[in-house]
Amino acid sequence: MKQVPVGVSARHIHLSQEHIAILFGKENELTILKDLSQPGQYAANETVKVEGPKNSFEKVRILGPARRESQLEISKTDSFYLGVQSPVRESGDIEGSPGIKVIGPAGEVRLDKGVIIAARHIHFHTSDAEKWGIQNKQLLKVRVSGERPLIFEDVIARISDDYALDMHIDTDEANAAGINNCDTAEIID
Repeated sequence: MKQVPVGVSARHIHLSQEHIAILFGKENELTILKDLSQPGQYAANETVKVEGPKNSFEKVRILGPARRESQLEISKTDSFYLGVQSPVRESGDIEGSPGIKVIGPAGEVRLDKGVIIAARHIHFHTSDAEKWGIQNKQLLKVRVSGERPLIFEDVIARISDDYALDMHIDTDEANAAGINNCDTAEIID
């Protein structure tokens, strides 16, 4: 059986170092609230406000460390609420996506692009992928057994020596299945 832990990803933002400086001041750095499942990744103590055409969200958690480009990852429900038409994409694939205003304690930034709904995916350490015969970018079927069991299709395999085994879905997907962080899923195809 190919069992994988599940991580439910709530709305969050990744910021470039340039945008961190604008939003929090040139001398400020992100500080770690807690480590995440992927090595070297963390939830920062710092949060921002994001403002869409219809509504806004306060206290959106920043995930660190800084990235090359800023991006906001939200659910489809969040997309409707903010009034943006966000595409489902892999993290980092932000070309052609809508932008949004980001407001911090020291300033604000208007992102021209970068609002996406993260495609469901599984991070595999290279050794786990080899053990199970899984290829990078392979699309998988994964069964979850929550209150409302279901099968997720088109789950993208992402493989690296820098990853730890973990499936990432958003809050809409988790709510649909009635599953929580640290539940397990089974790769069936």
